[in-house]
Amino acid sequence: MPYQGEQQFEIFNQDQPTELGLMRNHDWHIDPRRFAFTFSRYKFVSKMFQNYDQVLEVGCGDAMATRLVQQTVNSVTVIDFDPVFIADIARRQNPRWPIHAKQHNILDEPVDKLFDGIFSLDVLEHINPTEEHNFMTNICQSLKPTGTTIIGLPSLESQTYASELSKQGHINCKTGDQLRNLMHQYFNTVFMFSMNDEVLHTGFLPMSHYLLAIGCHKRLESATI
Repeated sequence: MPYQGEQQFEIFNQDQPTELGLMRNHDWHIDPRRFAFTFSRYKFVSKMFQNYDQVLEVGCGDAMATRLVQQTVNSVTVIDFDPVFIADIARRQNPRWPIHAKQHNILDEPVDKLFDGIFSLDVLEHINPTEEHNFMTNICQSLKPTGTTIIGLPSLESQTYASELSKQGHINCKTGDQLRNLMHQYFNTVFMFSMNDEVLHTGFLPMSHYLLAIGCHKRLESATI
């Protein structure tokens, strides 16, 4: 007679092994702690967008952590300018967690439909400041008038402790005040949060490693495509 505990663990054998996405695979080999940091950011988005219908992620990378958002919303579309990531997502598609992935550069034009919520994590810091207006405007023009946008990026203060490789790509990090001011150009209402490692808080922004801004009630000039 098998040990009683073994029976309840049989469920673990019913699922096929999951392959990590390109970015999360790199994290697993280089710094596994990044899983905690990244998934905490996506959990925050999932809580803020709970019960939303149509949600868009801009700059999705491998979209592996996006599944946390899928848990709380009706449908998620993800876009990235890099076809390598879109191909990786397509190859790992799981019918239990369907996700709409397509190659699209938000700097060029808005997406061809309107969404209830749009989020972009760890993207803005890679956008040249001269392209920042295109980035924000095209996001707003992909958002319903009543929609919500969440932007997350490393703080400018955190770059003192960033690796040299990270610094090369981080050309547009911001202080908390700078991010708030940017968001207020496109939204009438802005809420600021921040993180240190995986801990979310509303503490002193200059001592925060990561910044999160929620924009609501977009300005009328951004309301139409």
